[in-house]
Amino acid sequence: MQLPSEIFGEVIVVHAPEELTGDNANGFAKCVEQLNRNQVVLDLDGNEMIDSEGLETLLDLRDGLAEVNGDIRVATSNTTNRKLLEITRLDQELEVFGSVIDAVKSYR
Repeated sequence: MQLPSEIFGEVIVVHAPEELTGDNANGFAKCVEQLNRNQVVLDLDGNEMIDSEGLETLLDLRDGLAEVNGDIRVATSNTTNRKLLEITRLDQELEVFGSVIDAVKSYR
């Protein structure tokens, strides 16, 4: 799986696929892990669907990055995704920002 990404200093921004579901969650996680960066911003603005496996993948990525003194931030202005993160209380487990720029700046 190839994911569009951008590098801002030590931070990499990864643009999530349209769907983050059981069908592609493992491939997505492997792709992010292979980027060899420990400061990751996941841009969910283009994402239209996240299922329970996709949400679990976000937590697994966070845990994996924490093992190498890293972290993941989530950026989304998509109201559906923000509501999903709120309902599942993942917004309390992950740092969620309204824009990619704010998420990247939070690493400073």
